[in-house]
Amino acid sequence: MTELKTPHAGDDRAKDDDVVALLMRQHGDIRNLFDEVEAAGGEERRDAFRRLVRLLAVHETAEEEVVHPFARKGLPGGEQVVEERLAEERAAKETLAALDEMDTDDPTFMPRLLKLRKEVQEHARAEERYEFTHIRRSTDTTGLATMAKAVKAAEAMAPTRPHPGVESGAKNVALGPVAALMDRTKDAVRKAMGKG
Repeated sequence: MTELKTPHAGDDRAKDDDVVALLMRQHGDIRNLFDEVEAAGGEERRDAFRRLVRLLAVHETAEEEVVHPFARKGLPGGEQVVEERLAEERAAKETLAALDEMDTDDPTFMPRLLKLRKEVQEHARAEERYEFTHIRRSTDTTGLATMAKAVKAAEAMAPTRPHPGVESGAKNVALGPVAALMDRTKDAVRKAMGKG
């Protein structure tokens, strides 16, 4: 039997000139990675979980830098919509950070993972309904492509495997690997959007 694994961010080499299509595909990849973590055990579970952590960190950071500012300015009631998404993201990040410090074989890991999955799925549905729909309706193809470019820059921050030295340094150690990855992602997105 051939083992199917969710591709890592950017592996499919899709053109990605529409930020909404790109983010929707990432939502699908995140769901698939949750499935992989739940179905696997031992080292396979640890590997799938590492990929899930990295994609979630990069995806959420890209949304904070690309989607939320657009929604805040252009969506009727955008300030409230974004504040609700940010509250959901904070709750999910807290659960993710706690999970990231656990061994995937810990008996409390799976119940916490299922809690995270529920939080992430509810958050994704709200984004799709309130933010993505608005972006698609109110942005031209150039705008969609520019935002997609920034999200692709974020994807590049989620390597398949952590590289030696990437999470080193006093600041990164103090913040933890997830926070350090989010900081690097913000810098990459801002640079891609001409803000860095």
